[in-house]
Amino acid sequence: MSQFVAALIASGTILLVILATDLGHRRVTTMRMLRSVLAVAVVIAIFVHSLPTQGNDLSLQLVGIGTGLICGLIAGALLPAHRRESGEIFTTGGIGYALVWIVVSAGRVVFAYGAEHWFTEDLVRFSIDYKISGPDTYANTFVFMALAMVLTRTTVLMSKMRKLTSAADRTEVAR
Repeated sequence: MSQFVAALIASGTILLVILATDLGHRRVTTMRMLRSVLAVAVVIAIFVHSLPTQGNDLSLQLVGIGTGLICGLIAGALLPAHRRESGEIFTTGGIGYALVWIVVSAGRVVFAYGAEHWFTEDLVRFSIDYKISGPDTYANTFVFMALAMVLTRTTVLMSKMRKLTSAADRTEVAR
């Protein structure tokens, strides 16, 4: 399977699960949060075949994780949460939230396509110059980026849920 096809399948799967789970007015449930994490876990099981550690492989993979953390924080900030009188917590995923996920997913796919069709020689030269061992390192970098983004979004969502629950508990105690 080509890098492009792998990136398309992985990014498309994660994007579809996230958008189906978060767009619109949605109740926060444990299964909702786990569904996206499970999707990424499946993608990792399918597409991560090794953990390259030569040269700067780990550094590049850590950059992917860091980028995913930042993008996950941005996505989480664009997913407002509120508590209804019934006690249920809901989020509202709008166009800004969707655009973050679409742009990041499209970026991964475009890079994979470009690596095969537009800048193959430049990427090989870059890999040699910076001691990147090969395609598995780049694939892992993007999969780890997606995992970090989903986990960070989930952590932000759990934090919002705790704050809303704590605020409601303090309000009830004050009555």
